[in-house]
Amino acid sequence: MKRVYNFSAGPSMLPEPVLRRAADEMLDYSGSGQSVMEMSHRSKEFGEIISSAESLLREVMKIPDNYKVLFLQGGASSQFAMVPLNLMNGSRKADYVLTGQWATKAYNEAARYGEAHAVASSKDKTFTYIPKLDPSTFTKDADYFHICMNNTIYGTVYHELPQTGSVPLVADISSCALSAPLDVSRFGVLYAGAQKNMGPAGLTVVIVREDLIGHARELTPTMMNYQTHADHGSMFNTPPCYSIYICGLVLDWLKNTVGGLEKMEKINQKKAGMIYDFLDHSKLFRGTVVPEDRSIMNIPFVTGNKDMDAKFVAEAAENGFVNLKGHRTVGGMRASIYNAMPVEGVEKLVDFMGKFEKANG
Repeated sequence: MKRVYNFSAGPSMLPEPVLRRAADEMLDYSGSGQSVMEMSHRSKEFGEIISSAESLLREVMKIPDNYKVLFLQGGASSQFAMVPLNLMNGSRKADYVLTGQWATKAYNEAARYGEAHAVASSKDKTFTYIPKLDPSTFTKDADYFHICMNNTIYGTVYHELPQTGSVPLVADISSCALSAPLDVSRFGVLYAGAQKNMGPAGLTVVIVREDLIGHARELTPTMMNYQTHADHGSMFNTPPCYSIYICGLVLDWLKNTVGGLEKMEKINQKKAGMIYDFLDHSKLFRGTVVPEDRSIMNIPFVTGNKDMDAKFVAEAAENGFVNLKGHRTVGGMRASIYNAMPVEGVEKLVDFMGKFEKANG
């Protein structure tokens, strides 16, 4: 069996040791005689799985005790509504920075529930940079301040967090969760779709400060209220059991094989550095993001010729490098190099890019 190098923006690669362990346990998890896929979420076995996953996430991310960890469904997109329903309950105002498609969708959803203010945007240059923020433009009595920390489509990332004072900072970290250490205490809410760095599609992780729970609007549906899930240990209804199980295996891999987020960050910086170094010296390819705002997870690049871009994507796939086609709003190519992408995969991609350039430059 030959495995390809999958550069998809999500669902993405999973660590091979995780896949092998899951395969070994597929028919019989820990002597239970059943698969995690088919066991009751109320069983003792699954209770231990979800408890272990939360414990590992708290340990790996160094989550303070005054934060709740919620294992939910609905994708990060469901949080575009859950955040304002639960937090936009004082002044009914919130600030948003528009740095891409997902940040804009979050902003548009929030505008349905109150006054959503776009304090800055990088749309003028196709979201190729993180806009400089002027705190004097922030809404002083905002209920929260929202950012999309890493922009999957456009390949930008916040290297410095906004200074929001007493206003809770809320961040979509779907495509950078677990890629590097993060000071959770700087945020009121963190949320992420798991299908990029945490596990398979179907799981959404929310980390919310306890004082922000319990203030949802009266009209908030029961399933959209953080209090519902915090009070029931993420098991008010049937959770995404198998996705939580795989997430736990990924966290175990991060802790015991990789050695933690500090080491993971160094590996990710090495991988990204190889691609950016090649792009910066290439005569055929170029990156699309300003250097100071480059993501180490998602790297968009182009040749400047649509036909050449298409030729590269096709030949790359023939050589085992799949899902390199860029998002339609950017064009070109995009290499998503999440935690599970091995250094070897990036080395081989860069080597292929060099050969392609020689043949087509």
